[in-house]
Amino acid sequence: MDLGIKGRKAVVCASSQGLGLACAMSLAREGCRVWINGRSESKLEEAAAQVEVLTGHRPAIVAADITTEEGRARLVAACPEADILVNNNAGPEPGKISDWSAQDWRDAVEANMLAPIMLIRAYVPGMRARRFGRIVNITSAMVKSPHAMMGLSAAVRAGLTALSKSVQNDSVADNVTINNLLPERFDTDRQRFMAERMSQRDGITIDEARKCIADTIAAKRFGKPSELGDACAYLCSEQASFVSGQNLQLDGGSYAGLI
Repeated sequence: MDLGIKGRKAVVCASSQGLGLACAMSLAREGCRVWINGRSESKLEEAAAQVEVLTGHRPAIVAADITTEEGRARLVAACPEADILVNNNAGPEPGKISDWSAQDWRDAVEANMLAPIMLIRAYVPGMRARRFGRIVNITSAMVKSPHAMMGLSAAVRAGLTALSKSVQNDSVADNVTINNLLPERFDTDRQRFMAERMSQRDGITIDEARKCIADTIAAKRFGKPSELGDACAYLCSEQASFVSGQNLQLDGGSYAGLI
C-alpha cells in the first residue's frame, strides 16, 4: 500500500535507538524526509547511517535535549514546517509512590508530558494552515492499565493523552490528527534494562528474566520495534485521515479490557 506521504517532513523525537528509531525507519521507507533527534550526536550519526542503509534515505540529525526549552527550540528550528511529529522520550524509573520525590515528579512531567505538549503547541498551527498534519505520541500501555510499579509513568502520560484528545477535537477539521501508540514489552534497550533489573532482584539469569516477562504477554513474545514503526507510519498516512484521538494498544493481545 502506498501511504501517500512520500516527501512529507517528519520529526521523530528520541529516535537514535529503540521505538523512536523504528518509527524513523518506517517513515523513511515510505519516502518521508525525516529529522531524527537525541542527545548524543555520535549515536544519531550511527542511527542515520543505519536508516540510510536500510531505506536509501539519510535522515537529518538534530542533537537536542527536548526536555529543555532550548532543545525544543533547536528541534523546531531545524524543521519548522513539519507535516508529521512523532513524540517520544525515555520513561521514568519504575517504583512505588514512596520512592518518587517531588523532583522525580517534576522531571517526569517535563520529559513525558510537557515536552510533547510544547512540541504539539509549536507545530499544530502550521499544520492546520497547510491542512495536513499527523501527530503520534508514543505513550505506554500503562495509560489504560497501570501497574503498581509504573504509576509515575502512567500518571504523566495520561496527562498527555488528555491534552491530545482535547486538541484534536479542533485540529482534525483541518486534517491534523493526533493519536497515541501504547506499547508494552517491546524488545528494546528499555526492556533489556527491565530484564536486568529483574535478574538482579530475583537472582535469576537475564534469559530467565526475559522469559518471565515475555510470559506475561498473551502472544508469549516481545514485540518487534518494526511492528510499532509500521503502525506509526500508517497513522501518519493519507488513509488514516479519519482516525484521530485514538489509543492503539500494541501489546500482543494482553489488554484485558474491551475498550
